[in-house]
Parts: sequence; structure tokens; C-alpha cells
Amino acid sequence: MCCKTDPARSALSHSLDRNSIIVQQHARVLPATYSAGVSHGPSSTHSPAQAWAALAPLLAGQPRVRLSRDAGKTYPQKHERALTEALPTFPAAVRIFGKDGTCAAIFLDFDSSIAGADWVEADVRALQAWLHDCGARWIEDYSPNGGRHVYIPLERRVTFSEARDFVEALGTRYRTLDKTPHQNLLHGCMRTPGSPHKRGGYQELAMSLSKAYDIVRRPNSTSVWTAMNVDLAGEIGAVRALRLEQAFTPSSLEAPTLPHPAGRMSRVMQLMAQTGLYDSNRYASDSEARQAIITGAAAAGMELTDVERRMMQGTWPGLASFYARYTSRHRIPALRRDWLNAVSYLSKKPRSRDEKNNARISPTSPPNTQPPGIQGTPTSNPGAEHRYIRTWRNALRLKEHTYTDSRTGLVRRMVLRSLAEAAHMTASRFVEFGDRSIAVATGLDHTTVGSHLRALRSENAGLVTLVEHGRGTKGDLYMLTIPDDVKAAAEDLAWRKGKIHALRPVFRELGLPAAFVYEALEHSPGLSTAEIVKLTKLSRTAVSEALEVMAAWNMIVRDTTRAWSVVATTSLKDLAEHFGVLEAVAAQLQRYRIERILWKEWLSKNANTIAELLSPGEDYPWEVFEGPPDEWALADMAFTRAG
Repeated sequence: MCCKTDPARSALSHSLDRNSIIVQQHARVLPATYSAGVSHGPSSTHSPAQAWAALAPLLAGQPRVRLSRDAGKTYPQKHERALTEALPTFPAAVRIFGKDGTCAAIFLDFDSSIAGADWVEADVRALQAWLHDCGARWIEDYSPNGGRHVYIPLERRVTFSEARDFVEALGTRYRTLDKTPHQNLLHGCMRTPGSPHKRGGYQELAMSLSKAYDIVRRPNSTSVWTAMNVDLAGEIGAVRALRLEQAFTPSSLEAPTLPHPAGRMSRVMQLMAQTGLYDSNRYASDSEARQAIITGAAAAGMELTDVERRMMQGTWPGLASFYARYTSRHRIPALRRDWLNAVSYLSKKPRSRDEKNNARISPTSPPNTQPPGIQGTPTSNPGAEHRYIRTWRNALRLKEHTYTDSRTGLVRRMVLRSLAEAAHMTASRFVEFGDRSIAVATGLDHTTVGSHLRALRSENAGLVTLVEHGRGTKGDLYMLTIPDDVKAAAEDLAWRKGKIHALRPVFRELGLPAAFVYEALEHSPGLSTAEIVKLTKLSRTAVSEALEVMAAWNMIVRDTTRAWSVVATTSLKDLAEHFGVLEAVAAQLQRYRIERILWKEWLSKNANTIAELLSPGEDYPWEVFEGPPDEWALADMAFTRAG
């Protein structure tokens, strides 16, 4: 009886045999440290804490580390903090690239989930034999799940583009090599020796700690880096050629392009500056890409100091990486030369500007006129209205205990804040902002906003009352209501100083609990953790985590009395730009603008049958009003398909 051969098993066996032959050929000449098959298992001559303290700060591209609070599934940016020698209690990954867009070591992650631990071992052995041929020194560690990490420390930091090409070229040789850590300048990170692992245990060195420390303290010279690149020249050329054939469509560019107003660059240019990724068919080199970014910044009305600050603070590490080819003292002069070239180019380029500039129109802008149904209301006295709104804010403080610290409760508290912010903007207790406007203000989807507004207006002794349903281009009309059960207390309570905010963009990344904690510290600086818990009505766990996250980004600080205060010099807008949140806001605005245009067109086509829904003669700003009901949109889609 003939036995059938499994093609996948045969291929694996052939690869293992091939890599084993390569290792055996080099076994005679490998240093004693890496002889006998290079490495057989983890070393137990040191503790995980010692390995972390000795190696993590020297391997990291910058002194920042990201923690995973979901058992190693994700390493979100908001959980990034300063890298210290203390071993984290959660799985921790150091940042590979620095603020200047360069790395101090090549991080190679061999993933056992791709083809199994045996294939990982074969790939690592073949890699180590090749590294030895090139005269390189490396560090290796083991993951409890069978994966391995190989680190190649470098004497001269290399740019993002150089490192990405190098790792992608190696990926053509070694099947189990995960190339993604070196393909993302903003979020590329990896666990280093000593880091806790998601399955329990730690990243364990495959050599003595003293040997690993010696390698990282005496990294590979420039000549070794050159030798490795020369040997990989064919593969590097292949990956660059492949990049030219591929369409440049990163996931962050899937949203429609937003025409940028004055003072704001296009989304494409901002992403190039942040990620260092660009269309190779449009820009032949890093030099051309960086000149395009500088020209875009100048055209948007930025100053040279704005660009320098974004490069120095790490907001634009992609742009910084394009200047890394210069020595540190020559980078700023090179930037200034490019800036002068950009200004000279723009001064010669003819511009056509429309008479009407709609750049400042925003879905959260207040209406230009009061709704006709409330003409003659106290809105004619803005001072009285603002006093009423501040009293209503007192009522909100008194009623907030009725909303739990669940996700639903926190969202409703934020929706109420957005209504108060809108009321202050229009100097009226009557709010006619549509669901989409409130969605932008709260970072939610408009359908979610609609469901929460319906719940809030149906509450007994609620804080909002529905005055009139939206019609045509007009949104639902709400009134801020002070419930009778807290009216006397709200009037006697002192007004809270300062503005009331909806969800500021940075807290889309940091979360709702952080927004409420920050708000409490803005109004009452010098609070202890216990006082913040009492004031915000949040759990102690949520408050402690929010304080930890914001302290890591220098948004708040604790003094010697263990009281927390806001760091006034830390810009929330700059942090939002650093997190890339402003791009998410821009994409949401663009989507809603398109939906409103479609809704306006639908109304104009159906004006004869639904004339009572329209408000002829009213010059309402279309950007601030609600779109079509979902059932109308579905009916229109069905009609279109049937036609």
C-alpha cells in the first residue's frame, strides 16, 4: 500500500534539513558562546528583573515602554509610560524607534504561531550563522510559547526606512520572522528580556546576562551594518521594487480626503510626517518626501518653529527620520534650508482663493439664528441665560450620583456636558444641535447619541426636556431643565468656576474616566485620590488607572503631600495630535458633512411631497443640523436599488 506524502510536512522537513546543514557548516567557526547549535535553552543565572534593568534601557529606541493590561493582546499608546529599571508587573514592550525616527537596535521577532516552534528554531539557527558570517554580535531570548527574539545592537542609529528595508529583506529568507514591529514608526514595540509574558513566565535570555550586557554595551560597528546590507542587497532591492508595484493605501488613509483649512495640513502630509511612510511612485526618496511635508506645512500657514517643535517632541517622528542621515548638529540647518526652499516655491506659485471662506464652519458651531419656536424667550438676555445654565450645572453635579460608573452612565454624563457646552455657546438654555454635532463633541457615533438622548429625556425629573422634534434640516430642540427635587439646592450651591467641556479630543484616546478626573482637577487642584473618587463618583480602580495614565503623559503631577494637580504647560491639543486623534475627528466631520449633503439633496428632490418638513426662508447653517432618520435612508436605498 502506497503512503501519501503531506506536501506541507515535506516542505517543512526540507527547510529544517537545509537550515540544519547551514548551522552544521558554521558550527566549527562559531564563537564558544554560540557553539553547539548556537543556543539550547533559557539561561537561569539571573532573575527577570535583572535582565530587564540591564538590557531594556539600552535596547529601546527611546525611554518609553507600553504596558498590556489585557494579558498581552494589545499594547495601546495610552498605556505608554517612562521606561525605568523597575520590572513592570504587566507584559511590557519597549518602543523600537526614537523621537528622531531612528532605532538603536534591530528587533527580530520569530513567531511560533506562523509555522510552529521547530520552524522558528531552524530560522533562528540559520540567521545566527549568517550573522556570524557578517561579523555581527547578537542577543537572543525565548518566549514561553516557543517564539524567539533576536536583537542586533548598532553603534550608529539607523533610520526607519533603513531598518524597515533590512527587516523586510530578512523576511524573504525566514518564514517565521514577523516584520510588523519595524513597519510601524509610531507603534512599533517589542518585549525585551525579562518582560512578563501573556502566558505566564518571562522573556528569558538564551545566554548569560553578562555576555548579553557586553554585547549591548559594545554594539555592532558601522562596518558590520554595511556588510549585512551588502549581503542583503538583492533582497532589499526586491522589497523596494515590490513597494513600487503596490498601491499606497494604508488603513489610516481609507477615510475620504478632507480639504484642509488654513492652518491645517492635509491628512496625507500629516500621516507622512507621523509615520514616515509615503508613496514611492510619487516620491523617489526620503529627501523628496520630506520636502513635500515641509512645503505642505508652510502652505498651511505653520511657522518653522511649529515644525521644529513637532520634530523635537516626537509628534512627527517620520519627518525627523528623513533628517537622520545628517549629524545631529546639521539637522536643524538642513530643515531651515528646506523651509526656505518651500517658502520660495510657494511665493512663486499663483494662488486662487475663493471670496467666501468656509474653513471655520464646524458641525459644532452654534446656529446663526434662534429657532423660530423660541423667539422672545430669555435668550434675549444672555447674562440671565448664562446664570441659568450655571445653576443647571449645579443640578447636574447633584444628580450625577444617579448615573453609575458603568460605560452607559459615563456616556450619559458626557452627553449632558455637551448639551451644557452647546448652551453656553449659544447663550440659551434651548439647544438645537443635532445628534451628529453632539457625536463629534463626545466622540460617539450619532446613533449612540440618539439612544442616550431618548433615555435622558424620558427620565423622571430629568435634566433635559424635548421641546420639539426635528423637522427637515432642523435638529431636535431640547431645553435644559432644573428638576424640582434639586432646584433649591442648585440655586443655593456656589457656581463652579471655569468652562464646562464635552469630550476634548485627547480623551478619545485616554478614556472617559480620565476626562472626568482631569475636569475635577481643573476645577479643584490639590486633591487626593480619595477626594477625586468622591468628587467624580467613579470607582477607586478607575480613578487610580486614570491618574496613572495621565501622569505618564505629564498631564498631572502629584506633590509631596500626595495631592494631584494639573500640569498647565502640557497642551491637550498637542497630545491629541501626538496620538493621532485629530485625524479621527477630521474623518468623522467629513463623513457627517457628506451625509448632510446627501440629506439636503434628498430633501430638495422630495420637497413637493414633504413640504411641511422644510423651512423656506430660513438661512440655517446646514453643518449643525441632523441628517435623515435611519428608516428614511433605508427606504431611499431600497427605492434606488429597485430602480
